[in-house]
Amino acid sequence: MHKTFIKTAAQLAAMAVLLGAFGAHKLKDFASVTALATYETAVRYQFYHVFALLLTGILYKEYPFKQVITAGKLFIIGTVIFSGSLYLLTYISIAGIDRLKWIGAITPIGGIILIIGWVLLAIGIKKKAL
Repeated sequence: MHKTFIKTAAQLAAMAVLLGAFGAHKLKDFASVTALATYETAVRYQFYHVFALLLTGILYKEYPFKQVITAGKLFIIGTVIFSGSLYLLTYISIAGIDRLKWIGAITPIGGIILIIGWVLLAIGIKKKAL
């Protein structure tokens, strides 16, 4: 499982660099300041949780507990929901699709999932390996 987390972290990192570069060099040409701030938050939290996922993959070798595995899975799911919904909100803002602004209500769900992931990681590494 740890290799899967590390591989996924590498893929999410590459995507974050690509999306960050797009935001810095092209998106600013047609997005509002608010939309850019939303997009930047998405990229930043995606990157934060790349490191969380890498850490989880590395720690799993010493702490092979279900809480650690679940934490890694929640980091992936939470990142997709949290950052993904913010990327969508940016697109919705640029495209002027007002009827889809409700997607912003999904973002906190992703945040809660990320928080639970951090708590489970702490619980998992608090245990002693046999």
